Amino acid sequence: MAREISAERVERMQRAGEAFTLVDTRPEGSFEAWHMPGVVNFTFGKDESLAGERAATFERQVDGDHPIVTVCAKGISSQHFADELASAGYDDVAVIEGGMEAWSAVYDVVPITLDGVEILQIQRRAKGCLGYVVCDPESGEAAVIDATRHTDEFREAARERDYEITAVLDTHVHADHVSGGRGLASELGVPYYLGERARDRGLAYEYTPLGRNDVLEIGEVELKALFAPGHTGEMVNYLIGREALLSSDTLFVDGTGRTELEFSEDAGERGARMQYESIHRTLLAEPDSITLLPGHVTVTSEGEFEGGTPGEAIRTTVGELRTGLDVLALDEAAFVERSLETLPEKPPNYERVIDINRGVEMVDDEEVVELELGPNNCSA
Repeated sequence: MAREISAERVERMQRAGEAFTLVDTRPEGSFEAWHMPGVVNFTFGKDESLAGERAATFERQVDGDHPIVTVCAKGISSQHFADELASAGYDDVAVIEGGMEAWSAVYDVVPITLDGVEILQIQRRAKGCLGYVVCDPESGEAAVIDATRHTDEFREAARERDYEITAVLDTHVHADHVSGGRGLASELGVPYYLGERARDRGLAYEYTPLGRNDVLEIGEVELKALFAPGHTGEMVNYLIGREALLSSDTLFVDGTGRTELEFSEDAGERGARMQYESIHRTLLAEPDSITLLPGHVTVTSEGEFEGGTPGEAIRTTVGELRTGLDVLALDEAAFVERSLETLPEKPPNYERVIDINRGVEMVDDEEVVELELGPNNCSA
């Protein structure tokens, strides 16, 4: 029987450049939509046998001299395939325990040290979600911003560095992943913050509202709420002292956020106009030296980061974007046109994910996993 291996271990093997063959047994459509980097697709059902022409096809497709690691959605068909390989004489075969579900829960913690503040960028490898722990080294206090449902990743990142989480914030009602912010705040007994315009989204729970330019103190570090509607109507970006801007899904290192997920009545045109105003009158009004930290990095269909490297900080500056991102040089009409022309596929199950994050739909952990599978698709 083939051995099991964790998704985290496979990610480390890839980063270290270890030689092995990664095989995804899912159907072609599922594979093409979203898969790990450096993988070969060899569709194999849980009731199939590896014999005859199927065995010959596999031999032609892969390098049998390297260890083989198999993966599928949940580790079921890939376990069967790995066992078939072992029975056929392949002597170093492993299966990723939990499959793509487990891959979706692989994280990196990347410390970013600025003047008077330490910011931990929590990278979700498979989906490109970027959450943050903003820390004051003097007081030991910390705030969590845009936590995913894997809240232990955020708690552990703070605990390992002796920080106490005293506040939890979300920038907006997310559409691509289930937020863990409200649950984390409840577990820790600390306030949970959203922008005050979140009241217009029909939330079914209580939160502490932040008004325009309200300042939240985390020890000696100030978090200023900047209203930035566009991606959503209630979007808030957070200015960290005079050092950093958490731009969420408003502005990325290589593009801007999509606007039609909430503003669907006109295919996102109203949201795109709001986005233009937010970017030019609010975000780009900050000094060029401000470090900009986005809420996502694009993950390609090949499983690679665009605009960055996993395990390294996804960051830029206001000045670098001002001069280097061509879409920011457009006038409003051209910006809106470009935004609506370049929309990728909508995030999977985004309407239900929004309802879960609004608190109007409750689902169990197993169903949440199913709803979230796939890339984030929050950029335009």
